[in-house]
Amino acid sequence: MEINNLPFGTTDWSDVEKTEHTGETGVAYWQTKQFGDIRVRIVEYSAGYLADHWCSKGHILFCLEGELDTELEDGRHFTLTPGTSYQVADNAEAHRSSTSTGAKLFVVD
Repeated sequence: MEINNLPFGTTDWSDVEKTEHTGETGVAYWQTKQFGDIRVRIVEYSAGYLADHWCSKGHILFCLEGELDTELEDGRHFTLTPGTSYQVADNAEAHRSSTSTGAKLFVVD
């Protein structure tokens, strides 16, 4: 990744509006900041959330709270807990997320 034309700045996430995104079940709330081509988000998933699609976007995810289950289209499963992360490239391995308990993530894509 190359980050260009991005002056130093800080973000007070309490000032960033939440948008609601429904899943197949449950809901996700996104707080999103766009910095050129880089999208940075805090995402909160409700308990019982299941994504309504397979995602092929590249991300770096860091779990802040809760537990996030990620299923790859090839059948592999991974679980993030607080302090763990995953990374995946664009168009590399389709994935979808779910959580039985809820989760809060910091996401860069």
